Amino acid sequence: MRVTVIGTGYVGSVTGACLSFLGHHVTCVDTDEAKIAKWKCGQAPIYEPHLDELVALAGRRGGIEFTTGLAGPARASDVIFIAVGTPPLPDGSPNLTYLESAAHGIGAAIDGSRFRVVVNKSTVPVGSGNLVETLVREGIAEAHPADRHAIHFGVASNPEFLREGCAVADSLYPDRIVVGASDEQTLAIMRDLYRPLLEQSFEPPPGVPRPATATQAPLVATSLTSAEMIKYAANAFLAMKIGFANEIANICERVGAEATEVLQGIGLDSRIGSKFLNAGLGWGGSCFGKDVHALLHTAAEYGYSGKLLQASLDVNTAQRQMVIQKLQEKLFILKGRTIGILGLAFKPDTDDLRDAPSLSIVERLLQMGARVKAYDPIAMNACRALYPDLKIRYCDSPREVAQDADALVLVTEWSEFAALPLAELAALMVKPILVDGRNVFRPESAAAAGFDYTGIGRAPRPPAERRESGASQFRPVSS
Repeated sequence: MRVTVIGTGYVGSVTGACLSFLGHHVTCVDTDEAKIAKWKCGQAPIYEPHLDELVALAGRRGGIEFTTGLAGPARASDVIFIAVGTPPLPDGSPNLTYLESAAHGIGAAIDGSRFRVVVNKSTVPVGSGNLVETLVREGIAEAHPADRHAIHFGVASNPEFLREGCAVADSLYPDRIVVGASDEQTLAIMRDLYRPLLEQSFEPPPGVPRPATATQAPLVATSLTSAEMIKYAANAFLAMKIGFANEIANICERVGAEATEVLQGIGLDSRIGSKFLNAGLGWGGSCFGKDVHALLHTAAEYGYSGKLLQASLDVNTAQRQMVIQKLQEKLFILKGRTIGILGLAFKPDTDDLRDAPSLSIVERLLQMGARVKAYDPIAMNACRALYPDLKIRYCDSPREVAQDADALVLVTEWSEFAALPLAELAALMVKPILVDGRNVFRPESAAAAGFDYTGIGRAPRPPAERRESGASQFRPVSS
């Protein structure tokens, strides 16, 4: 099929690259000329593992193009995805300006030569499918008044469930594909589009092997409204699950229980599951906060107060301040202290800083008069560009962060941090204090390396006599 994808952010670029890899001819459209220029040169403007290679492979096959013009690609396509941003407005509702512009532009571009499916891939509030249909019809009526009754299209809602850092694998080996549609023709076209994924009949790309459990992907066919609600409900549940883990961890810390043991014990219950049941500094990124706020806004429009949803936001906000509290307990006065931050991105394997816990922590430390040093293997350039006034001293290595620091705070659980030589880092510091915001290290190992260690939901560990081998030990934590 011929496919147009409007928007080349995380969702649009990954969707376009994967559909092209599966054999469809894809044109990715964006109004940002600089971004399109980078894509044309083979430079992804975002960091996402394996995305560059997949786009390059699709490009060599002639199956993917990038452009700023919508009219031609939309007119030539069978399926048109809208994957534009829907950033939150001050009241928590999503900004639908880009969605509305894309839908109207599609209507102005298409003709009566074929039936087309317009797909909402953006995360949009309940009722947006009806809005898109109306806007496409208005675009048709304005651009083709004489032919408006001869131009036929369907609207589908096809939410994404991608995790930054493994978005390519999530696209190629999905848990499920949700398609909301109000007519059989639209649903049939979407089923044909995704058939290689549903059947898992394609050869995996290099570097992204098929999991042994990925034999087939179910297609969940729903109404437009239900598909829109599924996306919000899924993200809201995950946000609440993380919030629950942090609430339990905070109680564990007070009563002397070990949060990692408690959460592992309940996660083995098949009704609960271990994924997203990790204590830490809370979630960040572009999805959870935005989607929970949007769902709260929708509920309020219908006279309902989402108390659990609001609580998950409150817990997440408070969790970030746990670092400040723990530093105060260790250092008492933060003014004039040097605090080292390990990790800036909101999660590993991305350079995304949207709603990153690190930024909340850094801003509060600076307000309190502390000096801040930081290292992140990927996100430092993005942080410099997006926050030029943030007074961070960027370092080239964890060792440089530790040098003469009064405390280290691990914020992002990059895999390379798991192998840090803790004894060496402790020896470089003024005060060997380690706040492990993701419970990456074994407390006894950190203490043996000379650190005054504290994690999330763990009893504080004062430094012990260092063993001859001060190497860190890492306990993998499922995510």
